[in-house]
Amino acid sequence: MNFNEDQINRYARHILLPEVGGIGQEKLLNSKVLVIGAGGLGSPVLLYLAAAGVGTLGIVDDDVVDLSNLQRQIVHSTHSVGMAKVESAAKTIAAINPDVSVVTHKERIRPDNALELISQYDVVADGSDNFATRFLVNDACYLAKKTLVSAAILRFDAQVYTFKAHETDKDGGHGPCYRCIFPAPPPEGQIPTCAEAGVLGAMCGMAGSLQATEVVKELLGIGESLSGSLLICDGLGATFRKISVRPDPACSLCGETPTITGLDGCLDEQGSLTA
Repeated sequence: MNFNEDQINRYARHILLPEVGGIGQEKLLNSKVLVIGAGGLGSPVLLYLAAAGVGTLGIVDDDVVDLSNLQRQIVHSTHSVGMAKVESAAKTIAAINPDVSVVTHKERIRPDNALELISQYDVVADGSDNFATRFLVNDACYLAKKTLVSAAILRFDAQVYTFKAHETDKDGGHGPCYRCIFPAPPPEGQIPTCAEAGVLGAMCGMAGSLQATEVVKELLGIGESLSGSLLICDGLGATFRKISVRPDPACSLCGETPTITGLDGCLDEQGSLTA
């Protein structure tokens, strides 16, 4: 690829990195990433991937911008209140980097559209705020053989993980999926939501930036993948812990005798997402 002068200037600090260089930057420009949720986590993910020159960003979100979002959802502005989040985010991305093509999906990700959406992209970044969606995205990424970079946040705590259990090594081994760590969602009401317990806005920025870093690493195939590890941050204690996690042979999705082979069972009788 022949970079024009503006692109050379824009991506100069990437091109200087031996791990990236011109070849890596070209790869980023040809990459496609799907971001689930344009909220507290999705905002910094979208901003940094756009600035990095990831050529196509898909955004899945069916919500509109509310004033209460602006404390942490930095891809939106006061002028965006009442606007669809996917449109607000697309407008911000266009102002940051005209090289980036944005594909808006103003809908919820559901069992009947997850595989179709995810199959169009190279890597998925999940910034959803509920367990049902996290389990659904995990299952869909595994079945579609797509790498998933996920994060979760509440109050002053954050977790970041990368899942690619679909990839096997020469011995047939593979890393864990989300269900290997969390086999089932907690009982309803046991863990409060951010709307109930609160969240420090800057923690969303930190966790989302870590997500964006892991996405770029996966796209370029550089560094040490977070697959097989769980990164935990305690914001109040200013501590990070990286915990090794192993695949569960009894996992219902990626284990030795899987019982989940599709997404058909992810809806309950009321049409709500189940996990």
